[in-house]
Amino acid sequence: MPNDQDELFASVDALLEQAAAQDALPEPAERKRLREAGGLSQDQVAKALSVRRETITSWELGRTEPRPPKRAAYIRLLEGLAERFPTQGSQGSTPPSAAPEACQGPAATPLPPPHTAVTPPSGPSAAPDPAPVPAPTRTARTAPSSSSSSSSRRPPAKRAAANKRATTSATPPPAADPRFVHGPLAVLDGDGSAYCVDGLVLDCPATTFPALVEWTLSEARLGAPRLHRHGKDADPLVVITAAAAERLGLPRELEDRRGLRLPEDHPVVRHLLRAKWRLTRRGFGPWPRIYRPAQGGERQCVQFAILPWGALDARSWGDSDQLPPSELARVLGSYATRVITPRGSTAVCGLELMTALRPPTRAVRDEATGSWVSGPNPGALTEPVDPAPPEAPGEHPVVASRYPRHHERTPDQVLDEEAYDWFRPLTDEECAQGYSYGVGIDVNMAFAAAANRLNVGTGPATHVSSPAFDAKLPGSWLVDLSHLDLDPRLPSPFTPKGTRPTGPAWYATSTVAYAVELGAPVQPIEAYVRYEHGAYLDAWYTRLRDAYMATMADLGVTTGMPDDDFLAVMARHKDLDPGQAAVLSAIKSSVKGGIGKLRERPQGIGYKYGERWPALERPTWSPHIRAELIGKARTNMHRKMRKLASAGVFPVAVLSDCAVYLSHGAGPLDFLPRTEEGKPLPGGFRLGVSPGMVKHEGTQDFLWVASMIEDEQINPARHIKGSDAAAGGE
Repeated sequence: MPNDQDELFASVDALLEQAAAQDALPEPAERKRLREAGGLSQDQVAKALSVRRETITSWELGRTEPRPPKRAAYIRLLEGLAERFPTQGSQGSTPPSAAPEACQGPAATPLPPPHTAVTPPSGPSAAPDPAPVPAPTRTARTAPSSSSSSSSRRPPAKRAAANKRATTSATPPPAADPRFVHGPLAVLDGDGSAYCVDGLVLDCPATTFPALVEWTLSEARLGAPRLHRHGKDADPLVVITAAAAERLGLPRELEDRRGLRLPEDHPVVRHLLRAKWRLTRRGFGPWPRIYRPAQGGERQCVQFAILPWGALDARSWGDSDQLPPSELARVLGSYATRVITPRGSTAVCGLELMTALRPPTRAVRDEATGSWVSGPNPGALTEPVDPAPPEAPGEHPVVASRYPRHHERTPDQVLDEEAYDWFRPLTDEECAQGYSYGVGIDVNMAFAAAANRLNVGTGPATHVSSPAFDAKLPGSWLVDLSHLDLDPRLPSPFTPKGTRPTGPAWYATSTVAYAVELGAPVQPIEAYVRYEHGAYLDAWYTRLRDAYMATMADLGVTTGMPDDDFLAVMARHKDLDPGQAAVLSAIKSSVKGGIGKLRERPQGIGYKYGERWPALERPTWSPHIRAELIGKARTNMHRKMRKLASAGVFPVAVLSDCAVYLSHGAGPLDFLPRTEEGKPLPGGFRLGVSPGMVKHEGTQDFLWVASMIEDEQINPARHIKGSDAAAGGE
């Protein structure tokens, strides 16, 4: 603590500088303009500030904000560049790098502002200047504070605020795209109040769904810009509360519990059809999408979420559907800004994010006609591709044509890359050590971390006999790894159950590469390889990582915290802000669900064995990518466990990304090995918030662990935190 006047004044000056720095950052688009005007690359700036290049990208896109001490240095750089390269032209001009880019081609159509004409682009990167957008005819106001302790779904100050119209200062700052000035979504309540992000409230006069769709598209100015220049802008999302559903003529619950949709003869559906609106094949269910075919390049589509019908799954969103509308808008708006505007379950969002960041098509010029047409986007999944026979699930036609329906494929017939589910008997030495606890540690965002810089196939598989193994070539390899002798106190890295292989089996490239790393001689018998490949999931990982880190920071968990502080904050972080805790849960579920969607199985009672199902027609139905990613996550886990084993510390159970170790103390610091300098063992598990680092999962006493293993024959990692760990992992 400062103890004299000079020190006190210095501390105050530092606070004043910090406070001034909060407002000194220019808009994200201006940050990029200044860097490019100075002829600097993102790598150069990142190196100067000792951060990752992806961090600079996030700052320039407005996804994250720099934090001290990097913030002050970044501001100093931008101020210096601003002096040398002032903004040219009028104050309202938009720098070219910040202008919304036009997407050409049928798969990526630009969304013009309402009541404006579409100007044909002059090239693939051409971007028309945004036309002025008419202000909404309905009034806007600021939302009341959501900090009230009232249990009512309507904040107590709501009525007072309803009669106070917003002034200019109450309006959120203008967005980069004037079409979406009110944000990506609104939560509609029963009195016609539409709660947007940043506390704005719009008055919605609609009492029918056709009128609500028209209001959303013509006046609400909701939506979000595309995440990729060749992608599509996000459609506006309107979340319907129970009171709003009643006002719009919807039942409290769906009678069709199997199909989860309104019958086609329901008045709401008939009213929409009479107004020339259409529904997707999902019909009018918890996540209905209402649209008209695009005319003149203008999309007309609104996404809805019906809360009383279970649109927000409690397994992903917790009790978010019980929040007041203003608070729910904040929660969903945070997810929409950091990840993607919700358009279904978190699994659907995780998959849709892949497509939004790597669109399958782009605009290309037809040399014969000179016009712009839709063409494949290099590096993306551009068309549906059938899997290789070992990669396909049992219901797939390529399997059904080879084997009878109830045939159980053997390891040399099927690729079985799944997460760990392993435990082992305790040794006599372990029982004699006097351990008091079993402590579980969990890898943060384990499967997302495995996607980072992962090379995956983006095209069809080619069958090769007796190939030489190439670690740079994604695919599936039939290899015999049974001869590799490993410590039995560790799970085998080659099987989900952790048992030693008994003969030839199919493995993804990442798993075979790890066998080579362990010194195994590898001679594949055959393989299905993909010569078209790339780091397809890199942008997906980066966006989800940034969203996860920003949300954890909101919950008080940041990088560089001392281990004791990190464990203490993690023990209570979800109680700090339940809304942001729900966002965190949704982000994790988006990772897990998005990966699962890569190999979505057939659904519905109408499916017949051997038939194709709708998911197979998606370019993103790619079981080989899922296998590659899970194999990488499993071998990453094994590599760190092997490092701890070199220090004499062995796990007794592993479930997915959770490992259980015996310990004399109740926390991770009691068993994680350290160097002589007191630092974490290099290459092993390290406590921290970043993806790939670990947190405390839970602790049980030693006798409980021994009983689960010896008596119950149940994996103790599944219940180490007192509940089903499989339900909460990423």
